[in-house]
Amino acid sequence: MELRQLEYLVAVAEEANFTRAAAKVHVSQSGISAQIRQLEGDLGATLIDRSGRSATLTAAGAAALPHARAALASAGALRQAIDEVNGLIRGDLVVGMVTACTVTPLFDILATYHLAHPGVAISVVEDRSDRLIERVRSGSADLALVGSVGVAPADLESLLLVDENLVAAVPPNHPLAAERRTTLAGLSAYPIVCLPAGTGVRAVFDQACAAQGVKPDIALEASAPTTVVDLAARGLGVAVLSESMVAAEFDRLVVVALDGVETRAVLALVWNATESPALRELVRQCRRTLGGMAPAATGAAVAGHGAR
Repeated sequence: MELRQLEYLVAVAEEANFTRAAAKVHVSQSGISAQIRQLEGDLGATLIDRSGRSATLTAAGAAALPHARAALASAGALRQAIDEVNGLIRGDLVVGMVTACTVTPLFDILATYHLAHPGVAISVVEDRSDRLIERVRSGSADLALVGSVGVAPADLESLLLVDENLVAAVPPNHPLAAERRTTLAGLSAYPIVCLPAGTGVRAVFDQACAAQGVKPDIALEASAPTTVVDLAARGLGVAVLSESMVAAEFDRLVVVALDGVETRAVLALVWNATESPALRELVRQCRRTLGGMAPAATGAAVAGHGAR
C-alpha cells in the first residue's frame, strides 16, 4: 500500500470518474486505474464499482475512504513538521497595512522574512483599519497593521505597537496656538481637518465628541495623515491627529493638547490564531523585534501612521 494509491482512491471517490480523477492528480487514466487495482489486490477487496457510467465506491471503498483521507492528512502534517524544523516554510501570506502608514521596523521584518523563507509568497494590501480588521476576521488577510480605539479588537490576537493621545495641531498664527490646550467644545468653534470615518484616530475623535455632546465642523477629510498636516498648515482647518503624526511638524504646526479625551489611539498588529507555520513564524519575528519595544519607542519609528 502506497500513499499515492490512497491519493488516487480519494480522487476517484471525489470525481466519480477515472478520467477526471487522473487529470486531477496529473497521471494517466491507465496509471490511476492500475494503481487502484493494485491497492484492491493488496487489501483483498474491490473498492470501486466500475459497472456503471460513474465510478462509485463499494461498501469496502466507503469504509476505506475516511482512513485514506486521514492517512494523507497525517502524511501532510508530518511533512509540514519536518519542513518547519528544516526552515522550509512554504505558503502564502497576505499582510494588511493602513493606508499611508510607514512602520520601518515592520518593513525590515518582512524583508528579513522574505530572505529567510523564499518559499512564502507575501502580498501587501493597504486599506482602512476597519476593513483590514474584517479581512483578518474573514481569513482574507493573515496579519494586519491597524488602528483602533483604546485597545486592539478583543477577538483577535494582537501586538501593541503605539498607544498615544489625540491632539490638535494648528499654524502658529491660529488663536489656539497661544493657549496650547483646549477642550472638544473649544475645538468645535473651528473647522476640523481629519482622517475619514473607519480610521482609528477618527473613531477616537468621534466617540469622544459623541460622549460630550459636541458636534464638530468637519471641513475636510484626507486619507493620508501627511495630507491632513499639509491642509492644516495652510490654514484650512485644525488638524486632529495622534501625537506621533505631528511630532516632526514643529516648524509648521503648534500642537494643542485636548483635555477630556481619555481614550487613546492604538496602533497594533492583529491576526487570527492559526496553524499556519508561515504565519506563526512571521508573528514570532514580529514579537521578537517589536514586542520588546515600548510603544513610545515604536511610535518614533512610525511615520504618518495615524493609528488609522
